[in-house]
Amino acid sequence: MRYSYIKPRKKSIFTPEIKLVVAFFSITIAMLISTYAFLSIKNSQFQQDEIDIIEAKYKIEKNIKMMEAKIAFIEKQNTLSQKIFTKNSVLKDSIKNLFDLVPQRITLSKAELLENGLVLHGITPNKDVYNFMLHAPLRSIFHRTYSSFYPANNGWLRFVSTNYMDNEIDEMMNGEGASDE
Repeated sequence: MRYSYIKPRKKSIFTPEIKLVVAFFSITIAMLISTYAFLSIKNSQFQQDEIDIIEAKYKIEKNIKMMEAKIAFIEKQNTLSQKIFTKNSVLKDSIKNLFDLVPQRITLSKAELLENGLVLHGITPNKDVYNFMLHAPLRSIFHRTYSSFYPANNGWLRFVSTNYMDNEIDEMMNGEGASDE
């Protein structure tokens, strides 16, 4: 007995609707997995970039500190060279002024510059010429002046003149500055 006019078909669990739903779910799951993989790869790249940036930042900070140290050293050298240049200019002018100060009748054989003084060796015809022409200008420049004379072979006198300038800073510290403490 037959109740149907059509030939029976095999029934399957996978109907077109289920196939469509499974396809959508599999596409969605594939998209989620690929998105997760993409984000994982990007996250690891960002972490590596962060490590590289931190290392670069550390190197740059280290280089900046080295540059600052070099700049400070160069500035110190520049200041020192300016001081030396100034001292040399002052010394040059002082030497020129010293030789301008010595009269023609007195001959210098040696001049020694000290930090706070000057020692002159020379020959003078007599003490009066020395005292009026060289000793008086030296006394006006230096705080303490000492002279010694020795007879020379030709009848003139050899002299050694030691001249000192007192350090004004030491005087202030020992004098007025000591009472403030």
